Amino acid sequence: MTVSQRSATVRVPASTSNLGGGFDCVGVAVDRWLTATVRQDADGPSEPEFERGGTLASLNLRGTHDAIYIAFRAAAGAAKVAIPERLRFRVESEIPVGRGLGSSAAGAVAGAALASAMLGLGLDAFGIAEVGTALEGHPDNVCPSVFGGATLALTHASRVIVSPLEVHPSLAFVFAIPEFVLETKRARAALPNVAPHVTAGQAAAKGAALVRGLATADEAMLAAALDDVLHVPHRRRLVRGYDAVAAAAMENGAIGATLSGAGSSMLAVTRVEKAAAVGNAMVRAWQLTGVSAETFTSAQRVKGFQIVA
Repeated sequence: MTVSQRSATVRVPASTSNLGGGFDCVGVAVDRWLTATVRQDADGPSEPEFERGGTLASLNLRGTHDAIYIAFRAAAGAAKVAIPERLRFRVESEIPVGRGLGSSAAGAVAGAALASAMLGLGLDAFGIAEVGTALEGHPDNVCPSVFGGATLALTHASRVIVSPLEVHPSLAFVFAIPEFVLETKRARAALPNVAPHVTAGQAAAKGAALVRGLATADEAMLAAALDDVLHVPHRRRLVRGYDAVAAAAMENGAIGATLSGAGSSMLAVTRVEKAAAVGNAMVRAWQLTGVSAETFTSAQRVKGFQIVA
C-alpha cells in the first residue's frame, strides 16, 4: 500500500447511556456525529498530529493522549500490527463534550474503526465494540455508536454481549443540553461503592420494565423505568436545576425525564407529538435558573458507525 492510499474516514454517532433503569447496560444512538479522517504523511514529525473542529475545536490535547489515537493504537496492538508513524488526524464533531452524550465513546469507536480500515485489521462490529468497551470500561455508550439504535449490552466472560432493543415508533427521545459541563470523573465519584439489597432489587425490576416499556410504549412501565434508583439520586445534586427541568418535562407531557449518561444533559421520553413542547419547556426551566440550554429531538433510529472512505 502506498503512502497516498494509507487513509480512512469514519462517521460515528453520539449516544445516550444509563437510560433510566438501564444503568451501565442500555444506550441509544443519537443523531449527532463525529467524523474523523486519518492519513499517513510522507514526512514531518513522527508523533500523531490532530486538526480538530466543531465541538472539539478548543481541545488542547497532545495527539498521543487523544481518545481516537488511543483506540487506534489499542486496535492495532491487539492485532499485533505495527502503528505507522506520521499519522495525521482530522476530526470534526457535533457531539457536546462533557454533557453525557458519549463523546469519548464515539472517539474510541472512531479510532478502532479507522485502524481496522487503514491497516486492514478486519475487525467486525463486535471487534470494534470490544476495543471500545475495554477502553471505556462499560459497553452502554460504545455499542449504540457501533450498532446504532437502542442496545442492551453487557460483558460476560471477557466478551461483549449485545442485542438490539425495539423502540415503539410513537416514542421520541428529547434532549436538553445546558451550557455547563459535568466531568465524568466527578460524576463517577458521586456514586457509592455498594447498594442495599432492596435498591438492587428495585433496579433489576426497573431494567426489565425499561425493555418492555420501550418496545410497547407502555407509559406506566416507562415512567417507573425512567425513575432511576442507582445513579441519578447521587448525581442529580451535581446538575444545577435538575429537579426543575425534570418537572417541566413531565408537566408538558413527558412520560419520564432523567440524566443523559452521567449528565449534565437531560433526556425526556415522550410521545412524538409532544416532543417540541417538552424540549422547549426543559430549556425554559433551565433559563429560569440562569442557565442557557439548547434542545433537540433525536431521530428515532440512528445508524451506527460508517466507514465512508
